[in-house]
Amino acid sequence: MNRLKGKKAIVTGSSSGIGKAIALLFAREGAEVVVTFNSGEDRAKAVVEEIEKNGGKAKAYKVNVADENDIKQFFTNIVNDFGDIDILVNNAGINGSQTPVEDMTTEQWDKVVRVNLYGPFFCSREFLQIKKKYGTYKGSRIINVTSIHQYVNVRGNANYNAAKSGMRNLAYTMALELADRELTVNNIAPGMILTPINEKVINDPEKLKRAENIIPFHRGGKPEEVANVALFLASEDSSYVTGSTYTVDGALSILGPDA
Repeated sequence: MNRLKGKKAIVTGSSSGIGKAIALLFAREGAEVVVTFNSGEDRAKAVVEEIEKNGGKAKAYKVNVADENDIKQFFTNIVNDFGDIDILVNNAGINGSQTPVEDMTTEQWDKVVRVNLYGPFFCSREFLQIKKKYGTYKGSRIINVTSIHQYVNVRGNANYNAAKSGMRNLAYTMALELADRELTVNNIAPGMILTPINEKVINDPEKLKRAENIIPFHRGGKPEEVANVALFLASEDSSYVTGSTYTVDGALSILGPDA
């Protein structure tokens, strides 16, 4: 307990799913948590209330990670409200378009890439400006929640696959750039986690059974199982870990895209 005592963390897209699980766990471990949402204000407020009910500190902010100006204003507000920030979790994301490249519109491409790749870039850049302002690089953390699709490609999801792969390489580049200041940057690549983003599978018993038969663990993952890895990467336990990806998928990615 208290592995993040005294730390302040931003978890984007934390009104539900993996982001919510990370926000709740970080708070239980002593961090002040910034909860963000683009839609689902009531859910975000419920996360804050749960944290506060358990003795933690949190505040919710509405922000569109795909909008550069929105991100700049958000981080200005964060500095005014919290001062320095120790941990950034780039979790906000949306599903791909399920459309082959030959039929994919520019709008479909842009929507997914702006949220899933531009968003982490905008947030990481502004977070690093805070680090520069306060001179507190050492011990700070950037954690990207990517996907096994950063290296396992599936048909009809080029915008999602490309964005998650770009997210991986963005993290690895930042890890090199920041290594001499001991600010670590790592990825978590979940497989099929039982969250609202996978509701089409979760709500269809046949699809869920088929998916779980493919996964070597024979079940989908729980958001808390991803959050536990995020806690490790946020804590001092991972002080010499940077430029890495931790895959949380019950061995699914070992089988490849055509399993």
